[in-house]
Amino acid sequence: MKEALYMNDSYLKEFEAEVVSVKDDKYVVLDKTAFYPNGGGQPADTGTLICNNEEYPVVFAGKFEGKISHEVSKPGLKIGDKVLGKINWDRRYKLMRMHTAAHIIDAVFYLKEKALCTGNQIGEEKTRIDFSSETLTREKMQEYISLSNEIIRKEIGVKIYTMKREEALKIDGMVKLAGVMPPNIHELRIVEIPGVDIQADGGTQVNNTSEIGEIEFLQFENRGKNNKRLYYKLK
Repeated sequence: MKEALYMNDSYLKEFEAEVVSVKDDKYVVLDKTAFYPNGGGQPADTGTLICNNEEYPVVFAGKFEGKISHEVSKPGLKIGDKVLGKINWDRRYKLMRMHTAAHIIDAVFYLKEKALCTGNQIGEEKTRIDFSSETLTREKMQEYISLSNEIIRKEIGVKIYTMKREEALKIDGMVKLAGVMPPNIHELRIVEIPGVDIQADGGTQVNNTSEIGEIEFLQFENRGKNNKRLYYKLK
C-alpha cells in the first residue's frame, strides 16, 4: 500500500496528507498515512490530525475495504482538507520494541521447541504470545527468554525489504504465512533479523535489536494440551 507510510519508515512521526473521505463525521480516510491500523496483534496508533490550527485526536485506526480509516473524537474535517498527522510517538515506540522482541521470541521458541505462535496481543506494558506446544513449561520459557536476551545484546540490525511472493514461498518458516495471503498480493514486505528470523510482516519494527532493551518473563499459563501462553514485558 503506497499510502501506508509506516511500511517504509517506522520512525516517521509526522506527515502531511489530504482528506479523501469522511463518514459519520468521525471516520476519516487520508490519501496517505503513518498511522498503523489495528491488526496482526499490534494495536492501532493514536495521535492527532491538525487542520487550520484545530486538533482532531485520533483514537483508533483500522483497515476497512483496503483503506485505513482514522477515528477522530470530534467532528469538523471534510473532504479536501489538508492535515498534519502526528503519531503518539512514545506509545508507538513501545509497541515497536515489543513487536521486534516478539519476533525474536517466536524464532527462539521455534528453534528450541518447534513451537509455533498461534496468537499474540502486543501491549505497551506487557505482551501475550500463545504457542502450539505440548511440552513447553515455565522453566523452558524462562530459559528461552534468556536466550532471546542474548540475541538482543548482539545489537543486530533489522532489515525490511520486499520480496516476490513466489520467492518468499520457497523459504522455510514463511510458507504458512504467505500461503494465506490473498493471491493478488505479488510482493510481500519482509522483516529479517539476520541469523535469527525472517518472515512476512506488516507491522512496525525497531532498526536494531539493541533498542528493545531486556525482556522480562512475567507469567506462564497452561491453556490446554497444545496451548501454552507467555506474558512478558520490557525493561
